[in-house]
Amino acid sequence: MKRLRMIRWLPRPLGGIVAVLLAVLPAVAENYPYRSDVLWVTVPDHADWLYHTGEEARVEVQLYRYGIPVDGVELTYELGMELLPADAKGRVRLEKGRAVVPVGTLHEPGFRDCVLRATVDGVDYTHHVKVGFSPEQLVPFTRLPDDFREFWTKNLEEAAQFPLTYTKEPVKELSTDKMEAYLVKLMLNARQCVYGYLFYPKNARKGSCPVVLCPPGAGIKTIKDPLRHRYYAEQGFIRFEMEIHGLDPTLSDAHFAEISNAFNGRENGYLMNGLDHRDHYYMKRVYLACVRAIDLLTSLPEWDGKNVVVQGGSQGGALALVTAGLDRRVTLCVANHPALSDMARYTVGKTGGYPHFFRIPGMDTPDKLRTMAYYDVVNFARLIRIPVRMTWGYNDNTCPPTTSYIIYNVLQGPKEALLTPINEHWTSEATEYAHMEWLLRHLAL
Repeated sequence: MKRLRMIRWLPRPLGGIVAVLLAVLPAVAENYPYRSDVLWVTVPDHADWLYHTGEEARVEVQLYRYGIPVDGVELTYELGMELLPADAKGRVRLEKGRAVVPVGTLHEPGFRDCVLRATVDGVDYTHHVKVGFSPEQLVPFTRLPDDFREFWTKNLEEAAQFPLTYTKEPVKELSTDKMEAYLVKLMLNARQCVYGYLFYPKNARKGSCPVVLCPPGAGIKTIKDPLRHRYYAEQGFIRFEMEIHGLDPTLSDAHFAEISNAFNGRENGYLMNGLDHRDHYYMKRVYLACVRAIDLLTSLPEWDGKNVVVQGGSQGGALALVTAGLDRRVTLCVANHPALSDMARYTVGKTGGYPHFFRIPGMDTPDKLRTMAYYDVVNFARLIRIPVRMTWGYNDNTCPPTTSYIIYNVLQGPKEALLTPINEHWTSEATEYAHMEWLLRHLAL
């Protein structure tokens, strides 16, 4: 099986993407690392950070302070499967700022994490680097329930009985000379709703616009920086930046913090709410809300009648894939490091997906495990046949690369991966803009 290629994003001449990014980003010049006196550089002896199972991996470690190599300082390191307890430890001494750490190998597909620590002038510093072993061979632990399709078909049919009902109010402060912004309140039933910001190209014509649903990352919070992806509307898309809890995004950050503190603690968070029964789980309403958002977008007169896109990161990446699996109207999907993926894999002593339920005692009951299978992204990915673009970083400890590979490996339709090994749980503005470029190339004409 061939390894995934790393796709490098290269800036185009000014007047193209670079000009757009300069318009979007503040004019700043910062050194790397950002406002830190210390810089770690980790260089695996395979340029793509990938090895075959059984191969020995080595990582050269470089440590600089004020840009000057740190000499004579002892590094300690711990090695183990990512997000699992360390199985080996060691020490090496920096010489002229450099040392080599023997990371070892794995005899089954997965990622090995090397956690580094150093004390420089009494201050402790830490860093980590992960390398992969035949990750293209990773397979899911989560199984598809026999009645998975029947369960979701029934729930979709019941949800569709409530008529499409929403309000749409102009938001002047988010509108520009190139787009119009609206605050939408979308009813899911007689009692529950979700909100979102809807962005239109200025003077959009009837039947001219692809539509994009962008569900949010995890948490109870406002829609942060709703103008971050304004270039979608500027390039002709209608985009819906959505929240999932039925909370008006115009509430203050203080209000959201109070609500989150009250209802989203470590042991009572919404991602655990109702997990004992598949019909009562909190995310059932969220998954159905994403389909109702597609109802809204495809009802708009300006929709081109062909192109329906779902796009998001982390929990939003999970919801994008879930929606693509549930709704045949979706034609393209982009997902960054998806959460809620192969969550129960921890039960067999292997790395599983966010929200890492099994860090809390009592989460591995038969009822909870049964419910997880109906909501795990793995099982929705098994249904997807449309083109999908995914991206993930290897150093991500929130949504680990193991589970991103598992989702990618399961996909049966056309697919493309942008691998960014050094990334933790983030994507750059260049990557985000490249997603839109990919969509433009794949739109049905």
